Amino acid sequence: MEATTTITPGSPRAWVLAARPATLTAALVPVLVGTAVALASGGFRGGPAAAALFGAFMLQITSNFANDVFDAEKGADTHERLGPTRAVQSGLLTPREVRVGLSITIALAMLAGLYLTAVAGWPVVVIGVCSILSAVAYTGGPFPLGYHGLGDVFVMIFFGFVAVCGTVFVQSGAVPPLAWLASVPVGAIATAVLVVNNVRDRETDVKAGKRTLAVRFGRRAGVGEYVALLALAYAAPAVAIALLGRSPWVLLPLASIPVAVRLARTLATTEGKPLNACLTGTAKLLLLYGVLFAAGLAGPGLLH
Repeated sequence: MEATTTITPGSPRAWVLAARPATLTAALVPVLVGTAVALASGGFRGGPAAAALFGAFMLQITSNFANDVFDAEKGADTHERLGPTRAVQSGLLTPREVRVGLSITIALAMLAGLYLTAVAGWPVVVIGVCSILSAVAYTGGPFPLGYHGLGDVFVMIFFGFVAVCGTVFVQSGAVPPLAWLASVPVGAIATAVLVVNNVRDRETDVKAGKRTLAVRFGRRAGVGEYVALLALAYAAPAVAIALLGRSPWVLLPLASIPVAVRLARTLATTEGKPLNACLTGTAKLLLLYGVLFAAGLAGPGLLH
């Protein structure tokens, strides 16, 4: 846990803690890969790409704020917490303060959405509304998704398909098959980050009534899901070559396989707080894979 004794309640550092900067890779990578697809398809546009990235950051922080306040109120975050310190649970921010912050990040995401709607039309409204609702409903509302074992599905959908394909759409006005395929590894590794979190927190989640897949089916199933998600991610580049005729450059992400194997082994053999390093490592793997994949997708186009 971070040393919170040096953080003043209500201070900028408390807000940074609540925003969870380390998680922003999950917002960056889908936009990066989607932009690479747009570039490879000849539809790259800088303005929409930048707006999509800003909107993705705001939605990620919205989700983090919602998770912080709602998990504290539902009893999922207590003094027994194994993961990093949370602002509301530790008393660094009040629930009311975080709710205000939540409103501000939603408003900023909507500003990006207004611009993107002007650029790409009404589908952006649908994407934006669904994304905001999902970000809040993950831990909030009458049917919190994360508490009913649906978190994995929604992370795959929104951090994979919606984020990547949406980024391509606002730049090129279309969603080619490559965008759908590129969404798979991004969503899979983003979901793997969540799996580590859920495997680590099984015991405290049970007490809070949080029925994640790791709670429902056990630790072994969580590890199996993690391995399956990584296998899916590393199969995607080969499929891109076989079915879509992409350049062998898309195989660049395979260079990160040793990192993935090490992380899977750690998850399979470790319990409790030491899994925080596996969680951070999986988030870094997402970034590494995303950068290599984006380079492999866009590289041939840039060279020409």
